[in-house]
Amino acid sequence: MSNVCLVHSIVGVVVFRNVFRLGLNTAHAVLRRVGYCNGKLDRRNCRHAHSEAGPKKFVCYSLPHRTLIKVQGQDTGSFLQGLVTNDMDLLTKGMQTAMYTHMLNIQGRTIFDIIMYSLKAEQEGETRLLLECDSSVQDALQRHMKMYKIRRKVTISPCADLSLWAVVPRDREGGGGDERPELTAPEKALVWELDPRTKTMGWRLVTDKLLNPLELMGDIQQGETEHYHRHRYNIGLPEGVKDLPPGVALPLESNLVYMQGISFSKGCYIGQELTARTHHTGVVRKRLMPVRLSPPAQVSAEGADLCTESGKPAGKHRADVGEVGLSLVRLAQARETLLLKPSPDTTLTVKAWAPDWWPKDPKAK
Repeated sequence: MSNVCLVHSIVGVVVFRNVFRLGLNTAHAVLRRVGYCNGKLDRRNCRHAHSEAGPKKFVCYSLPHRTLIKVQGQDTGSFLQGLVTNDMDLLTKGMQTAMYTHMLNIQGRTIFDIIMYSLKAEQEGETRLLLECDSSVQDALQRHMKMYKIRRKVTISPCADLSLWAVVPRDREGGGGDERPELTAPEKALVWELDPRTKTMGWRLVTDKLLNPLELMGDIQQGETEHYHRHRYNIGLPEGVKDLPPGVALPLESNLVYMQGISFSKGCYIGQELTARTHHTGVVRKRLMPVRLSPPAQVSAEGADLCTESGKPAGKHRADVGEVGLSLVRLAQARETLLLKPSPDTTLTVKAWAPDWWPKDPKAK
């Protein structure tokens, strides 16, 4: 009997030792996965390990292709009113805190697509705004504004110390409902606004460049910027010079009305005449639409012509990421299967569709 007890004791010790070693090995594996650097947690690996715990409700994307410019001064509102397609009173009179708009050339074609954010004034009578634009045209936008500033009390300056993020619900198809991520430290966010173009784009967040948004929100993980562009193309939302070539894109063909980016009741602005005339005639024959390419494009097809299977011109392709992209499509051929030739020996089939967030406009069908 004593021998049996001795055997059981030995077996118990061996089992306990193995379980203990397994626990240590697991703990070491987790620590190696998280990683330390100079005694501090490595956030990149920590984010990776954290994301493995399960999917989060929201995904945040860094937007290095976009940049921010600060415009402030007593004459900011009246100065920009003559340059942009939307009504600056919406911001200066507090009716909105974020607004989408375009700046046009004298021919009425888009040269800059912009999101404006209202900031708290530092002194009475002053308007402070952040302008978000494509990074590649930051200098051109500043020159454009300074050319028209003349003697107005307006200061224009880049914001290299700030970073821009998009926060999108993981349930992108449903637009995330009305649920909004909560900030643990709202005072650290310079801008935290619903994207003014469409709710399916989530929220815009502006922070200090040294601050990671994962430190401000729970139930969120960081995503790749390429996936952000895929999301945009899947819902048919243009952004930047690839989708809206400066001096080429027309604002109404680019769905500026659908993105609440234009006012037809405000005063004059540069490029207004052609835009207003097109709107009042009600004739928009082409629209920028999301498309699916089959097979996915292997080489750049930017600017390539679209045609029907019978060879009839049907528009132009703008940009893509893999199998999804944006094309300027003639509405008369939008329901047909279209063809795209990115190179002489390659032909892709293209299928366009009207996004769910568009209004029920019979002209868009």
